[in-house]
Amino acid sequence: MYLEKINSPEDVKKLNIEEMKVLAQEIREAIIKRDAIHGGHFGPNLGIVEATIALHYVFESPKDKFVFDVSHQTYPHKILTGRREAFTDEAHYDDVTGYSNQNESEHDHFILGHTSTSISLALGLAKARDVKGETGNVGAIVGDGSLSGGEALEGLDFAGGELKSNFIIVVNDNEMSIAENHGGLYKNLKLLRETEGKAECNLFKAIGLEYIFIKDGNNLEELIETLKKVKDINHPIVVHIYTQKGKGYKLAEEDKESWHYTMPFNIENGKPLNEDIEDYCNITKEYLIKKMKEDKTVVTITAGTPGDFGFSKKERDELGSQFVDVGIAEQTAVAMSSGMASKGAKPVFTVVSSFIQRTYDQLSQDLCINNNPATIVVFYGGAIGMTDVTHLGWFDIAMMSNIPNLVYLAPTTKEEHLAMLEWSIGQQEHPVAIRIPGGKVVSNGKKVTKDFSKLNTYEVNQKGEKVAIIGLGTFYQLGEKAAKLYEEKIGVKVTVINPMYITGVDEKLLEELKKDHSIVITLEDGVLDGGFGEKIARFYGNSDMKVLNYGLKKEFLDRYNIGKVLTKNRLKADLIVEDLLKF
Repeated sequence: MYLEKINSPEDVKKLNIEEMKVLAQEIREAIIKRDAIHGGHFGPNLGIVEATIALHYVFESPKDKFVFDVSHQTYPHKILTGRREAFTDEAHYDDVTGYSNQNESEHDHFILGHTSTSISLALGLAKARDVKGETGNVGAIVGDGSLSGGEALEGLDFAGGELKSNFIIVVNDNEMSIAENHGGLYKNLKLLRETEGKAECNLFKAIGLEYIFIKDGNNLEELIETLKKVKDINHPIVVHIYTQKGKGYKLAEEDKESWHYTMPFNIENGKPLNEDIEDYCNITKEYLIKKMKEDKTVVTITAGTPGDFGFSKKERDELGSQFVDVGIAEQTAVAMSSGMASKGAKPVFTVVSSFIQRTYDQLSQDLCINNNPATIVVFYGGAIGMTDVTHLGWFDIAMMSNIPNLVYLAPTTKEEHLAMLEWSIGQQEHPVAIRIPGGKVVSNGKKVTKDFSKLNTYEVNQKGEKVAIIGLGTFYQLGEKAAKLYEEKIGVKVTVINPMYITGVDEKLLEELKKDHSIVITLEDGVLDGGFGEKIARFYGNSDMKVLNYGLKKEFLDRYNIGKVLTKNRLKADLIVEDLLKF
């Protein structure tokens, strides 16, 4: 066993080639076991083991600095830099994050979880080194999938044309993003692989970068020999390595897309330990497939994450040109949606809440100023979603609901969600976004007859007095629970309202509430600052109406406990009633 003796990169340097090969196998075994129990990014980490060992064998981290794009492939790096126990001891699996994090180790330089950023961040490290007169190597490790992102291309452009000092870009090419790659630059990467880097047409050289190709990016000898050549180089260079995603686990080698990330699974057969249950993404997918078959002008768009909404490779192929993957390029997805909608097509862009943040300007400038009727479906919004600090989903309401012309809708049930999709795709008046509820699917079987074209008209589902609870989207059912508990304690039935519209205020209804209500409560699964509740509070600002806003504090949290966060923000029925009783 060599792995148990690795506590820092210095220990890697003590090994010979054969010992490092054994170490690589031990690292793979640790990752496979850990992810089978805990879940995590799988294929990317298995593919970059040898490259990570070679980097730490040749270079002098942390003096020499590496920035790993997205952090999907940082497990081997963490294992070799003093965090081994988090991958070898089940009791310590949660000691570190799944992403690069400078608060964990001096060998990490950023909290990093979004794609296509490593080259630009590393350029910043290189410029800081240069202006301070310091020495040391700076490198970015970027996957081929990340190269489709605009920021990665901007970074390459600057490195090739402006930087005149040491800078090493390791392009980890495994022919995959999360799913298969899309875009013209991948034709050139394929050509470079086929010609072993000798093709005259070379996108990296065209930008002004020196270039080296490594045919077997899982060959330790070749990796070490090449990295020794580029160490301390005095100008930018690209080291293009061809690796095998999922290496060491047959199922992941054969099905790279499904094994990019995994929930806990049986190592012997690869089957998940938890049974699949109905979720809003699958409901959305099934609806869109049906819609696309009925109407050839309906097109589903994704930015490199088709699996988030469950679209399999087989389904994508069957849909043909009606399913578009623009690669890691949310900005292009929004702008392309606007262009399509302007000429009568019916685009539906499916996107994770955290990733929609990457395209604010296109939402505002390219889509909403032009008022084109594209549909955006937002998933993992709110606290009941991904919990890593880099993937928080509770900022989309404040970001999107204040853009003019955009209609942002918040369904509370499966039936409402499908009705909103049907209306949005069919209408031609507004850009529309729909925020999928967090948590388990809620289905009441009720037919939705609402005319969504009558904007900002809320639904009163229980008429009461004195207190009105406006529960937005995910937290509508929480509002119902609080209303029931309050009635049980006080004997007073309160009004319960489903607003549905995040972007607007039902002024007529809110004005009517003044007649027989003295308190209005708002519940939202997003940050309070700039959120939905503030719109209601502002409406009542010059009146005697008391308004209590419940939502999330504006903060960054990492791997939080959802229950604790909801309790801290008093988003529990008993706590809401407790606050009400004070009045």
